[in-house]
Amino acid sequence: MNMTDWFTVETIDKDTFAISEYRHWEETHCYLICGTEKAVLIDTGLGIGNIKSVVDSLTSLPVMAVTTHVHWDHIGGHKYFENLAVHKAEKDWLSVRFPIPLQVVKRNLMCEPCDFPKDFILDDYQIFTGMPQQVLHDGDCLDLGNRKLKVIHTPGHSPGHCCFYEPDRKYLFSGDLIYEGCLDAFYPSTDPQLFYKSVRKIQNLSINRILPGHHRLSITVDIIGRIESGFSKLADKGKLKQGNGVFDFGDFKIHI
Repeated sequence: MNMTDWFTVETIDKDTFAISEYRHWEETHCYLICGTEKAVLIDTGLGIGNIKSVVDSLTSLPVMAVTTHVHWDHIGGHKYFENLAVHKAEKDWLSVRFPIPLQVVKRNLMCEPCDFPKDFILDDYQIFTGMPQQVLHDGDCLDLGNRKLKVIHTPGHSPGHCCFYEPDRKYLFSGDLIYEGCLDAFYPSTDPQLFYKSVRKIQNLSINRILPGHHRLSITVDIIGRIESGFSKLADKGKLKQGNGVFDFGDFKIHI
């Protein structure tokens, strides 16, 4: 396997694509949303392969890379794009100093299972640092011409975590707020109470499809209610504070 085999492209509809990294345990998903005038790439993945070459094969439109949150597994390919956007709460994480040391990131990157390309060199791996061209706020609208994405600030997993909602198609690009797997709110920069509040916030949306940041791509919309119920049970038991461990709810876990 070489770098060109690293990504898997799946068509959501004729102008929406998932670009995934299934060969790594994080199983990250990035999303290319094409309008008539411009395109948006939601997250850029691990930074192991050149995601821009994949994007360029799918569209000739100008592309802005927008960030659900500034964690290493979502900004790895930011280095390939000139036009970047991030929520104001994490602007300094992107432009000044990433909050986790490089060696810790590399240790996480190398966890099994992973099947790296033969030409991937770990010593060359760096955490992206750069100035965003646009700072996002809750309620902002990203206008792509015939498509519009609404920025929804959903802190908890990180201070500036955002979901992106397309009202016309009722797509929710949920980042690390909603997915099948372990929902993390145990790091010092996370907040389980805010995570719970953010899950309740998106419950008010009319959603046809959830497009998550990790793991299984096809998940049902009712997972939002089940995750909300999980957080509610922990809150009722006084467990919704860091240090209480991992709670298993079947197709998802909550780590606080």
